Amino acid sequence: MFERHGKTTMVSTPRIEDVNALAIELADMAQDLSLRYFRKPIDVDHKQDDSPVTVADREIETAMRVHIQKTFPDHGLFGEEHGKENPDAECLWILDPIDGTKSFITGMPLFATLIAYVEHSKPVLGIVGFPGLGERWVGMAGHPTRFNGEVCKVSACTSLAEANIYTTSPDFFDEPGLVLYEKISRRARMRRYGGDSYPQGLLASGHVDAVMEMSLKPYDYMAVVPVVEGAGGVMTDWQGQPLDENSDGRVLSAATPELHQEILSLINSN
Repeated sequence: MFERHGKTTMVSTPRIEDVNALAIELADMAQDLSLRYFRKPIDVDHKQDDSPVTVADREIETAMRVHIQKTFPDHGLFGEEHGKENPDAECLWILDPIDGTKSFITGMPLFATLIAYVEHSKPVLGIVGFPGLGERWVGMAGHPTRFNGEVCKVSACTSLAEANIYTTSPDFFDEPGLVLYEKISRRARMRRYGGDSYPQGLLASGHVDAVMEMSLKPYDYMAVVPVVEGAGGVMTDWQGQPLDENSDGRVLSAATPELHQEILSLINSN
């Protein structure tokens, strides 16, 4: 992993197997810590954007960051709670210790830990884990996505008229975005709200056909990309461009290229 030549340390890209092993350790750690606080009395603070945060969010991210730095000290870190460290590193970990803090503090088990490993801005590995449910999706470039250890696959839905579509909440859309989502989702067979990142996992397992979101941050979507793509799905921004840490937070996932293209065409038809 490291070669020393005099005083210089040469850092090589780690084996994906080593990255995967560490990511699983991080997910296990986050699961244990989050369940220690879940459905227990806990103080809630509010950030400048009025979103809630708890000691659990901060403690989990701190523990994950320490573990990464012990294993890969030259890797970069980008977490929701503690920001960026060495963000220009070619190998970057993007962390959301508790995605869905509102669910967490109200006792709803649809909160997740999101762990993304990125090389040169491309998400290579992602874990979307739900400690309160004991469910976990793991996506890794070049490998099929696994749900609780078993290979999973997206649906074969190719038409919006036959699709089940989700978004987390209308509250995350601006006014034009909500008008657009209304127009698109009304054409679907079924539309549902809620779940934060849970519908993305359900898409990877073939139960949901499309997810359309707005106002997401990199730690909300980067871990999901390998999960959706490894299950055979398509995940981009609203212009059809690949997602990276500089994307604008407008995200579209679909089970098939045909469904993805139909929704993209509706998004960009105005």
